[in-house]
Amino acid sequence: MIQPRSIVKIADNTGAKIGRIFKIPGGSKKRYAQIGEVVILSVQVAEPRKAVKKKEVLQAVVVRQRNPFRRTDGSYLRFDENAVVILEKDKLEPKGGRIFGPIPRELAERGYQKIVSLAPEVV
Repeated sequence: MIQPRSIVKIADNTGAKIGRIFKIPGGSKKRYAQIGEVVILSVQVAEPRKAVKKKEVLQAVVVRQRNPFRRTDGSYLRFDENAVVILEKDKLEPKGGRIFGPIPRELAERGYQKIVSLAPEVV
């Protein structure tokens, strides 16, 4: 369950390392984000001289979560960390050129083909 004020790892090469979620779009009562949902975050830790700076407000898609995620076949998928991939403004394309760590195949069903193709491992 990713909710406002959750700290997440950023799993791409934009230069941002850690972000803090502060909004989950989808209505005033929406509390939690699951895998494949868009969130709005601010960058807390970033590398110098890269595309993304500290305190920047960005859109990202959730690619890993610690809470078990139920698949349509009845199995559950759980990761060791909460992680997101930063998206370009108002697009489904990733801002970075590389993705780090495993990515669930549910992202392809939600329209994030580019993220799945860049990932080193699809679970």
